[in-house]
Amino acid sequence: MTDKHLLIVAHAPSPNTRAMAEALLRGARHEDVETVSSRWLAPLDAGPDDVRQADAIILCTTENLGYMSGAMKDFFDRSYYPVLEEKQGLPCAVVIRAGHDGTGTQRALESILTGLRWKLAQDIRVCRGEWQDSFIAECEEVGLYMAASLDAGIL
Repeated sequence: MTDKHLLIVAHAPSPNTRAMAEALLRGARHEDVETVSSRWLAPLDAGPDDVRQADAIILCTTENLGYMSGAMKDFFDRSYYPVLEEKQGLPCAVVIRAGHDGTGTQRALESILTGLRWKLAQDIRVCRGEWQDSFIAECEEVGLYMAASLDAGIL
């Protein structure tokens, strides 16, 4: 029986970032997680109703021009005020795929999360520089941690 919902909002414009999003979902759907349903939506497909249904959320974005992707920004533009009051304290995790250093993207997301009063359940993961296969394992770990924590009642 699933009674908790983990939403993954991930911008995946390339095969590598798609593999990262799939790893988040794979981790979240680990066989030991029993009471949590997980789904992945692209930022342009996700909105306030999806956030309202979530018990936790994972955000995954590329670094674009030192900022989050435009699609992720659009998600927040459409969702911020509609969920502001009722989703305070929502546990969240963030993964950034940064070709450079990711600091601008991280700062922007931290500011938005502070405004929403969402609570980071773990440190923001910045997968920076040239592509590394280890990014996949990191994403799977993030997904598993969030789902297992919801499953165990920690989040």
